[in-house]
Amino acid sequence: MSVDLVVIGLGYVGLPLVREACRSGLGVVGLDVSERVVAGLSAGRSHVDDISDDDVAAMLRAGFTATTDDQVLSLADVVVICVPTPLDEDMGPDLAAVKSAVEKVAQWIHPGMLVVLESTTYPGTTDEVVRPILESSGLRAGRDFWLAFSPERIDPGNPTYGLRNTPKVVGGHTPDCAQRAEEFYGKICDQVVRAAGTREAEMAKLLENTYRHVNIALVNEMAIFCHELGIDLRDAIKAAATKPFGFQAFYPGPGVGGHCIPIDPNYLSYRVRRLGYPFRFVELAQEINQRMPAYVAQRVQDLLNDHAKAVRGSTVLLLGVTYKPDIADQRESPSQPVAARLRRMGADLVFHDPYVTEWEVEGESVPTVPDLAAALKTADVTVLLQNHTAYDADTLAGAQLMLDTRGHVRGEHVEVL
Repeated sequence: MSVDLVVIGLGYVGLPLVREACRSGLGVVGLDVSERVVAGLSAGRSHVDDISDDDVAAMLRAGFTATTDDQVLSLADVVVICVPTPLDEDMGPDLAAVKSAVEKVAQWIHPGMLVVLESTTYPGTTDEVVRPILESSGLRAGRDFWLAFSPERIDPGNPTYGLRNTPKVVGGHTPDCAQRAEEFYGKICDQVVRAAGTREAEMAKLLENTYRHVNIALVNEMAIFCHELGIDLRDAIKAAATKPFGFQAFYPGPGVGGHCIPIDPNYLSYRVRRLGYPFRFVELAQEINQRMPAYVAQRVQDLLNDHAKAVRGSTVLLLGVTYKPDIADQRESPSQPVAARLRRMGADLVFHDPYVTEWEVEGESVPTVPDLAAALKTADVTVLLQNHTAYDADTLAGAQLMLDTRGHVRGEHVEVL
């Protein structure tokens, strides 16, 4: 007996892969260290924004099973590793979950198995970290088993692009490894793009997010001085975006969130520092984007001062605490440092988010407002942090006073970041 695919890590990356593989007719087992996650999926419950309970039910009907027992790896034709890669205390990559997963695979690896790492990491990880652990089994990559890296491109909440219709980059340890990975992903993705090797595939992921990181930092810094110069930056961006070549629009905001942009460029910076010099673009972008929550808090203070109010004792209503619109994911959301800064300044915080019912900042609960329309009229100032579709601009314009960090609302009492 064999299993077509075992996915290690059933989160925002692994679960969409499971769904698409099941839809393609593959036999799939999900392996996760969390008994809660496994129990929930086995009962038909999803814990991921883009995967509904109905999706999980369809996956189960297709034969999907979830387990915490790594012995299932002994049956796998293909193993794809989709575990988290956070930053450690020194802002370097924490590969503990990757190493743990690879060590489990090494215990059960067998000739002919394809092992693919999808977890984002620095260039060289597949060859320098993953391969030696797998080869401790006595088998050799490219001869006895196949090894590849394929960067995840999951965009939570994106209604247009999912795993199937987003081109899938693969890089193999050898050309034969790349061919085997391309054949596998060709079953579940419309287009597979082969990189020269694992390092190039790893670099592609970091390049994508570093590009966004740097350009967001550019417009965030421009937002600060454009406010001082009395320039409507969003109007300038709108005008610049009419150029049909050589320009892509990015917009300022209260900071950057999610796993990708605040985290991934640090992997590249870490790798470059090992060469003996800094990656100045990334480090400067990180500095600019990380200071935006403090800048937002300062703008709130200035706005209240202009209306003869102090931050201390004022009720500040925060709208949208997730890192992206129309999802519940709060990973690295700038709403946290914004709220923490305002609380330290003495503000009385309340919040509203159609996707979040309970919210804590630095371990302390923030009250949610049951009636948004009423709260807009009573709060001393409202801060739009995330532009969920559910937020009607005309309704929000009824706020006593508003700082709009997303450029969504226009009104007499609205100031735009």
